[in-house]
Amino acid sequence: MRYLLALVLLVAGQALAGPQIQHWVAPTGAKVYFVESRGLPILDVQIDFVAGAARSPAGPATGEADKAGVASLTAALIEAGTPRLNEEQISARLVDLGAKLSSGSDHDRASVTLRTLSTPEEKAGALALLRAVLSTPTFPEAVVNREKTRSIEALRDAETRPDSLVARRFAQAIYAGHPYGRLATPASVARISRDDLVTFHRTFYVAHGAVVSIIGDVSRAEAEAIAAGLTEALPQGAAPPPLPPVALPKGGTIKVPHPASQSHIRVGLPAIPREDSPDHFALLVGNYILGGGGFVSRLMKEVREKRGFAYSVYSAFSPRVLPGPFEIGLQTKREQSAAALKVVDEVLAGLLAEGPSAQELAAAKKNLIDGQALRIDSNAKLLAHLSLIGFHGLPTDYLDRFPQRVAAVTREDVRNALRRYIKPEHLVTVIVAAD
Repeated sequence: MRYLLALVLLVAGQALAGPQIQHWVAPTGAKVYFVESRGLPILDVQIDFVAGAARSPAGPATGEADKAGVASLTAALIEAGTPRLNEEQISARLVDLGAKLSSGSDHDRASVTLRTLSTPEEKAGALALLRAVLSTPTFPEAVVNREKTRSIEALRDAETRPDSLVARRFAQAIYAGHPYGRLATPASVARISRDDLVTFHRTFYVAHGAVVSIIGDVSRAEAEAIAAGLTEALPQGAAPPPLPPVALPKGGTIKVPHPASQSHIRVGLPAIPREDSPDHFALLVGNYILGGGGFVSRLMKEVREKRGFAYSVYSAFSPRVLPGPFEIGLQTKREQSAAALKVVDEVLAGLLAEGPSAQELAAAKKNLIDGQALRIDSNAKLLAHLSLIGFHGLPTDYLDRFPQRVAAVTREDVRNALRRYIKPEHLVTVIVAAD
């Protein structure tokens, strides 16, 4: 019986174990994170650079966005041409190889991602194309002008839609004067030239500080060669200067006129950076209870189910390199926005004062732990976690230890963490379409 019990525990432990992440630094200085996965003849690669929107140039006199949008345009157009292939030829080459190439950026980083077959010919061709795109993008003038026009029209449209408008005003309010609060505008995008993209790429798409995430049907030796090959053609570069610290905003309410029948509301402030901290797990559990757990969350029960003020209401922590936003969001009839906000305030104040109940804590932890397997059940999902671990310098056993660290969270941990990062006197409320 003891032998059988030991065997069961061993098998269970293996079933819960996360992927085996290998980590090293390439000769080029790039950090590499690798998971060998032989189940499918597929290779996924992602390269991350410290080239997010916070690195876009600001006006020297006012500190306002001068060429905000250059980071996203650079990321979007990095695959628009190389010295040997134009935009259409790159697309055709990807079709021939059965590969998929994508790129994008957020506030902190820019990413280029490749999915390809691991068969020798297709793998070699796709990796050669990725290397050319990374190291020698041409940013054709005609394509730059086309995408600028599209971006300007999209931004003009965003300024008319209450859902986009509230998100933009909220970011500008809680990050006033900080790079996180500088957003692209039609005017800032209009000022961007092809030379700006070339300069931004040369400055930030460099081997130093790059993170290469690899998962799939290759060996460690092959992964080492892939990482070195992709980054050796890049400039060595240097670490960019640190961003200025984030200051907590002055609390208050901002009302933005709009003819919509529904008020769009955001409440929040800058909260926690993405680092290896016990507070991260306490806030993960606390947010699930507050508004991240769907129909079982306090906000959903009080705002929607009991009073019918909103179809949906949520809360979220979005950590970044520097403190990322905590926010509560909802839509409600404009004539009842004040009543809905009063309930939101009461729910948040109650959780800050008392913390979660034992039942809430147990249910939140069980859901988060049980759902972990679904969050890493494909190579694409695992690649996203691998790149996050690499970019933010989290421990390589982060996924392995996730269940234990969530399970260890106590009611006091949740209450204390929420109190540390949610300061009611600094909460900013933005209401678009307010009476």
